[in-house]
Amino acid sequence: MTDTVVEENTSSNTYIIRPNFQHKFRQVIVKETIHNVLNEHLSGKSYDAEETTEWTRRISDDIKLKLKDLGYDRYKFVVQVVIGEQRGEGVKMGCRCFWDSDTDSYAQDIFMNDSIFCVAAAFGCFYY
Repeated sequence: MTDTVVEENTSSNTYIIRPNFQHKFRQVIVKETIHNVLNEHLSGKSYDAEETTEWTRRISDDIKLKLKDLGYDRYKFVVQVVIGEQRGEGVKMGCRCFWDSDTDSYAQDIFMNDSIFCVAAAFGCFYY
C-alpha cells in the first residue's frame, strides 16, 4: 500500500482591483509635485524655440520620476508638457480619457512668466 501526501494550496489570490487608501492617486500632492518641478526647471528662463523641445522632455521625465517616488506602485503615468511663448494670446487645451473614475485621475499645473507659459498634466491610471 502506498501513502500519498496531498499538499494543500495555501496561497490565496493576490489580485488587487482597487488601490488601498494610502496608495490612491492624490491630486493635491501630484499638483504640488508638478508645481515644484516647473519652478525648478523654468524659473528665470526666457522663451527659446530651439530649447523648448529639450525642456519639455526633461520636465516630463522629471515629473514622472518624482511621481514614481511617491509610492504609487500600481499606477501607470502619462505626463504631457506644453511650452509656448507668452505673447498675450489665449490658448485652450483639452483632453479626453476613457478610464475608471474610482481609481484613475489627473493633476495639472501652469507656470507663467513674462516670456513663457507652460502647462503640465500628469495622468495616473491604476494597473489592474
